[in-house]
Amino acid sequence: MRITRTVAGRSRRTAMLATTGLTAAALLLTGCSDSGSDSDEADADGNITLTLADYGQFGYKEAKLFEKYHELHPNITVKANTASEEPVYYTKLLQQLNTGSGLADIQGIEVGRVKEIVATKSDAFADLSDVVDSSQWVNWKALQATTEDGKVIGAGTDIGPMSICYRRDLFEKAGLPTDRDEVAAKLAGGWEDYLELGEQYQKNAPDGTFFMDSASAMYNGVVSSNSEQYYSKDGKAIYKDSAGVKEGWKLAGEAVDKKLTQGLAQFQDPWKAALRKGSMATIACPAWMAAQIAEYSGDGFKGKWDITRAPGDTAANWGGSFLAVPANGKHVKEAGELVKWLTAPEQQSAVFKAAGLFPSNKGAFQLADVKAAKLEYFNDAPIGEIYADEANAIPAAVLGAKDGNIKDEFGKQINNMEQRHTKPDAAWDAAVEAIDKIVG
Repeated sequence: MRITRTVAGRSRRTAMLATTGLTAAALLLTGCSDSGSDSDEADADGNITLTLADYGQFGYKEAKLFEKYHELHPNITVKANTASEEPVYYTKLLQQLNTGSGLADIQGIEVGRVKEIVATKSDAFADLSDVVDSSQWVNWKALQATTEDGKVIGAGTDIGPMSICYRRDLFEKAGLPTDRDEVAAKLAGGWEDYLELGEQYQKNAPDGTFFMDSASAMYNGVVSSNSEQYYSKDGKAIYKDSAGVKEGWKLAGEAVDKKLTQGLAQFQDPWKAALRKGSMATIACPAWMAAQIAEYSGDGFKGKWDITRAPGDTAANWGGSFLAVPANGKHVKEAGELVKWLTAPEQQSAVFKAAGLFPSNKGAFQLADVKAAKLEYFNDAPIGEIYADEANAIPAAVLGAKDGNIKDEFGKQINNMEQRHTKPDAAWDAAVEAIDKIVG
């Protein structure tokens, strides 16, 4: 199957928090709050409306899944309310959870937030363990939304297995290999090899181009390949001492020092403009990023981009979401059934085909629209094969309550090193000071 359609991706301020994924989670369990959901009681004919609250792009609209579900269940209509920015969405969700008012029947939860919900708000959501079979998801995805006593508060939607997106034409002009397997071989030793390739690129770089868009994006890729990132297995915040954080920070500092990065905060207007101009040679590329690149680069760069495997032999995930059902909703049963259907292999495959969001359900990996998928915009890169291999190899990472906020602060300070020439030690101290206040 060849994916030819490009769709504007979710604002990956979401991903920078997971910063997201990522991800895809538009419909959550039907279950409007007793004190404020837009959901209606069933009418005389038994017709109901289920409300879904999400952010960015979850792919359900593009895959026309709401209409299909209505065809299968004529008495149920799904109404989606989508926020453009995940931070705004999440702030509102916390307010609604605190007041018990205004919740939709189904709520999307970003991966960088899910452990905070699991730790502090799990009682507000229905247990889905009897509704969905969490063993269908890649193991590490299922663990992210499961409480210590086995309650499942969210069904997995998309994930963000890592790759490297690169410009074949710029590599050729710089005297580097262009074949994706040859590029992967150059990166086989890990992210250090990625920087070494960057130095080779910059020696003969076409005027006005840079090896990478952002050192903070590479940093996320490095950290995400570790099982312990910002929290230890016993729940302790370890962001000051984490080996993955230190390695990611060191490599980000090297990228800035060696002027390998254009220093653009991802998903902001200058980053989008740089894609249109064609000044970036590589981007650390979780699965959902391809849609962003294609959207903002435009038709003029079709076929000039390609995708190869992430550096090293340790896979990484960046981004993803969940669907959760408020426990006090009026239609919890129906909402749960909808969530189960939306996260089944066939529907996740349809979302991938329509919007490029890679499934977390392992059953979808074997369906033709995923397994044989090639992305025409990216020189027919075999993304189904690349991302499935990565997804199955990703370690079960320890997540903590403030993962998203911690990622955001480190990313912000890396951007300051790039844009304001802040010294690495000063940037580190500023990040730690801000995170200390957030973590408490």
